[in-house]
Amino acid sequence: MPRLLPDAGPQRVIAASNFVNAIGSGLYLTAGVLYFTEDARIPAAQVGLGLGIAGVASLAAGIAVGHLADTRGARGVYAGTLVVRALATAGFLLAGGFWPFVLAVGAATGAHTAGQAARGPIIRSHGGDRPQEFRAYLRAVTNIGISLGALLAGWAIQVGTHTAYQLLVLGAALAVAASATILVRLPPVPPGRAARGPRWIALRDRPYLLLTALDGIMAVQFKVLTVAVPLWLVQATTAPRWLMSGTMLVNTVIVIVFQMRASRHIDTPTAGGNAYRRSGLAFLLSCALLSLAAGIPDRAAATLLMTAVVIHTIGELWHSAAGFEVSFALAPAHATGQYLGVFGLGAGLSDAVGPGLLISLCITWGRPGWYVVGALFAVTGLAAPFAVRWAQRARRTVVGGETRTAAPRVAT
Repeated sequence: MPRLLPDAGPQRVIAASNFVNAIGSGLYLTAGVLYFTEDARIPAAQVGLGLGIAGVASLAAGIAVGHLADTRGARGVYAGTLVVRALATAGFLLAGGFWPFVLAVGAATGAHTAGQAARGPIIRSHGGDRPQEFRAYLRAVTNIGISLGALLAGWAIQVGTHTAYQLLVLGAALAVAASATILVRLPPVPPGRAARGPRWIALRDRPYLLLTALDGIMAVQFKVLTVAVPLWLVQATTAPRWLMSGTMLVNTVIVIVFQMRASRHIDTPTAGGNAYRRSGLAFLLSCALLSLAAGIPDRAAATLLMTAVVIHTIGELWHSAAGFEVSFALAPAHATGQYLGVFGLGAGLSDAVGPGLLISLCITWGRPGWYVVGALFAVTGLAAPFAVRWAQRARRTVVGGETRTAAPRVAT
């Protein structure tokens, strides 16, 4: 299990900021959908549609803000995205109808997407020799905070009162705001030196765009535990409601203990492509087990649900490590923010289509939908190694009989 904080210095500041931020994420990820459906009284179908609209609206934020972080300095830009996200999260309290809900969630989702891109240059600057491993460390530490948030969310879910849900939202907003405050102690990250060539080079890099699309499809898996499983557990199984917090805790504990170990062995783009393939097969098996949890006694349902969550989380470890590796290794250092902003389009895609897709297939359609979703993950994982090989070929040129790394080949 990783230490909660590294030695004093920039990495400690980054880790502390992520830890506090993650407490708020744990509150929202565990019970956000239930807050909107049970307390704000927004129908589940409208929640899925609204989350989709918010995801689409946020797609461009990562690229623009990532480029801004590259050219203007990442620390202030990243802190600004956290402030916007905190205010938008507090705005959930005013989401008494569909469009106020869309506005608040859209702002929060856009700020989150932008923040992930703006954080990229910070991680590359302060992440040591292999920023991919520091990013994996951050994910493990973040999941410690998520587990704490999940515990608090479990209380709110079990109590189920209006006050409990309101406190949950306020806690999430305050945690994100505190995360921004901690960043004041981080040394500024100087802007990168722009390379010659097209300004928006990442948008012209076709192999990287293909990997972004595949990762985006695979990233729908993050919505399985936060959207599909809570609704499936409540509406289709006899498992106890408190098990929703249990699924999140199991997921986060496994990530805390094993994410760095999984990432350590995925240290080349080729290894990343193979990890995508393994994760797709794991998600297929997990979806099949989740489908079988409906219509059986409560203990059997709980056992199947928890087994599925464990298998799903193993796939999540491989998927996350693969994304860390290919997104950094295939991005030029001078445009890290822009490239990670493009790669973040994958997460934006999952935010846009994931909730609605999962609700339509897994909740509305039911058991067959789980098999369709699992097959989608498996096919995507099988395609990833081919996309990685294309991206590697696009970055090599033979000069005088030697193979040298070149700038990304872009479309003209």
